[in-house]
Amino acid sequence: MTKRGGGVQSVERAFALLELMVERGDQSLTELAQAMDLPVPTIHRFLQTLVGLGYARQRDNRRYGLGLGLARLASPVGTEFSPIAQPHLASLVAEIGESANLAVLDGNMVVYVAHVPSPHAMRLFTENGHRAHTHATGVGKAILAQLPEAHIDRILDRAGMPAATSRTITDRAKLHRELAKINRQGYATDAGEQEDGVFCYAVPVLGLPISMAVSVSGPTFRMTKELGAKAIPLLQAEAEALRRDFAGPLSDVT
Repeated sequence: MTKRGGGVQSVERAFALLELMVERGDQSLTELAQAMDLPVPTIHRFLQTLVGLGYARQRDNRRYGLGLGLARLASPVGTEFSPIAQPHLASLVAEIGESANLAVLDGNMVVYVAHVPSPHAMRLFTENGHRAHTHATGVGKAILAQLPEAHIDRILDRAGMPAATSRTITDRAKLHRELAKINRQGYATDAGEQEDGVFCYAVPVLGLPISMAVSVSGPTFRMTKELGAKAIPLLQAEAEALRRDFAGPLSDVT
C-alpha cells in the first residue's frame, strides 16, 4: 500500500480499501490484508465499519465489494465539469451522431464526468462517476499516451491490467507500443476492448493541470472508417476548445 503523509491514518486506510475494490473488484479478507500489508483482524474491523455504513458489502461467497452507499457520493461527480463540457459534447453528437464523453484521470483510473447520448435508439450511455481502467478504454489510452513512461508503469502496477473482453490489451510491452502509436497519430481507439461490440475514438485534452480526454462511442457496425475520418478532426477541434474553456476554471488546480 502506498503511504500518504499528513493525514489521519484510519481514514487513509478506509479509502485505500475502497480504492482496492474499485481497481481489483471483489476481494477476500486475506487478499485485502495482503495488499494493505496489515493484519487480517485490522482489515476486518475496517470492513465491518464500511459495510455498516453501506460503502462496502459482503457477497454470498464471503468476498467484499463496493456498496450501494457509494452512489450517494458519486452522484455529484461531474458538476464541476459538465456545465463547461456539455455544449462541446452536444456539438460532437450533432455532427457525428454518436454518444460523446469527457473523462479525467483520477488516481489510477479514469472517471467519466460528462456525457451526451446519441439520438439513435441503439446507443451508448455512460453514467457520470463511472470508473474504468486506463488500459482498456479509448479515453484512458489517450490520457496514458501523454504521460511519462514511469508514471504509466506506476498506474499499471497499482491498477493491474485485467481483461474486460478478449480484445483488451493485457501485455504491458504491447500497451506501451500502442501508446507510442497514439502519441504519434494524436488519437486513440477502443475496438471492443472495454465492451464487446463497442468502438470508440478518443482525443486527449492537452495543456491542463488535470489529465482528460474526449471521446465518441457507438456500436461497432456504425463506427466505420469513414465516420472515423470525420470524427477525429472534430474531436481534436473540440479538445482544443475544451482546453481553452477549462484553462481559467482549472488554473488553480495543483
